[in-house]
Amino acid sequence: EFLSRFVWIMRKRLVDVYPDFDKKAIDGMLVIIVEKVVSEVEKGGMKQLAGDDASAAHSTDFSEDLWKTVWEVSNQVLQDIEKEKKKEKMKTFLHSEDVKKMYRFAGEVGIRGDMLRELRFKWAREKMEETEFYDSLERIRKEASEVDSQKREGFTNENAEFDGENEVGEERSMKVTLPKRHGNLKYKIYGLDLSHPKWAEVADKIHENDEVIWPVQPKSISGKCKLVTEKILSLQEGHDPTPLLDEWIRLLQPSRIDWIALLDKLKSQHLHLYFKISEHVLTEASFNANVHDYSKLIDALAKEKRIADAERILKKMDDNGIPRDIITSTIVMQMYCISGNIDQAKQEFESLRARGYRPDVKAYSSMIMAYVNAGKPKLGENLMREMETRDMKVTKEIYMALLQSFAEFGDASGADRISATMQFSGLQPSLESCTLMVMAYARAGDPENARYNFDQMMKMGIKPDDRCVSHMISAYQKNNSLDKALNLLLEIEKDGVRPGVFTYTALVDWLTKLELFDEAEQVLDKMAEQVEAPPFELHISLCDMYSKTGNEKKALQALGVVESKMERLDAADFSRIIASLEVGGFWEDSKRVRGLMEGRGF
Repeated sequence: EFLSRFVWIMRKRLVDVYPDFDKKAIDGMLVIIVEKVVSEVEKGGMKQLAGDDASAAHSTDFSEDLWKTVWEVSNQVLQDIEKEKKKEKMKTFLHSEDVKKMYRFAGEVGIRGDMLRELRFKWAREKMEETEFYDSLERIRKEASEVDSQKREGFTNENAEFDGENEVGEERSMKVTLPKRHGNLKYKIYGLDLSHPKWAEVADKIHENDEVIWPVQPKSISGKCKLVTEKILSLQEGHDPTPLLDEWIRLLQPSRIDWIALLDKLKSQHLHLYFKISEHVLTEASFNANVHDYSKLIDALAKEKRIADAERILKKMDDNGIPRDIITSTIVMQMYCISGNIDQAKQEFESLRARGYRPDVKAYSSMIMAYVNAGKPKLGENLMREMETRDMKVTKEIYMALLQSFAEFGDASGADRISATMQFSGLQPSLESCTLMVMAYARAGDPENARYNFDQMMKMGIKPDDRCVSHMISAYQKNNSLDKALNLLLEIEKDGVRPGVFTYTALVDWLTKLELFDEAEQVLDKMAEQVEAPPFELHISLCDMYSKTGNEKKALQALGVVESKMERLDAADFSRIIASLEVGGFWEDSKRVRGLMEGRGF
């Protein structure tokens, strides 16, 4: 194989150097070169041609350049042969059982494509290196044993000759023992001395970490215990699981991992049963409950809005002397924030800080949103400023929630502060933020500043939408500037902005208050051409208009829609509906709506 590869490469070299020579001349040169190479190989073997030093085996028959070329080609051929051997060896390890097992596992966990292929070659290469390493150790051991056996054989022969001179015919056996060891054993792998005592500590730590990474598996359930487990999983809501659990404990003698496996099954199948058994398990000694188990259950109950159950678990936790960590305190605070219990949420937030915990962004965000939902945006703004002083990043969602809350309450100065802070933090004005600014000034009764923000938005290249135009119409309605509102509609129509259902709703409301009912009907006809459904506020205007005009059918129809969403009405809306019903002579309906208004606390 060596000569075949050698002749193939050498022929190309000779043809490149002597392009004018024919094939016969080239073959003659190759014969001479090959004969010399064979003679060198016969003298010293293949190793004679390996290495980087060409001068070590320099021949007087060849010139220095020719011998250097022969040497390079020989080394190249030997390297190619070695690579082929490794490739063939690599193939055997690629199909070994260990590599196949790891390959299948990697495929099961989702590794695909080039990465999986690279990992397979890496594992095969490591397996080959490991085998070669142990083979080299075995080879060294054999060589050492051969040397020892030769020494023992020589020693035995000498003794046999000596004994033959003194005791002819007497057989003698020699006992062979291991040499006495001096000092400590040293284990070196890849140059690393593993005989130091510190490696024993490292091995113990690795064993402990393995128990964390690869936890103990739950016990296999079979026989009667399996039947009891199935009965537990099939329990209906309202049944007491305690007798079955006691029997399950007696049969299985569960550890913590067994309890967790049971709870995971319950959580995926019966959530109500999961809550009941989880609360029972917290008191089991074999479960060894910790603060994380309590917080996990409280969080699950809070997400299902079972506040009373979550508070009961929290009380049990306090009674058992388990101190709350920052995670549990944050979960409890978020629970009260979502449920709208702003006082309890504030108390939990303050106790969190009093115990030395520093609330994170999530805790601050939950508290700010609770203040926003409770209609107290100024308190939310104070927490936002506190976040800024602590170099905590305020999210865009928090800014927009505060801005919307200030806008809905008509607090233009508060909305202006939030807008300025947003721009200072690097958030550029958007259609939503600009619309809220127009809304804030509109509800504050300041059409001039509302129009200023509207014009600034247009200058920035932000095209107003239907909601933004409707807020601008509402701003002009405060001062009854109908001419300015109509001029605005003409201007935006030139820019390609057409009114939608929100703008038409604002116009209908305005015309109804002015008792221009025919004009309001014309606007309603245009609204009918729109695909989008009209907003709820339109039905309040329709109830007002048709009650005043005495159209009983349409008035009661609009009133029915309003009553179906009574929770969205404020005191001004109730007063307007009651007054219009009384003007139209619908006294019974007026009395009923008044009762609903008083029921809401207005």
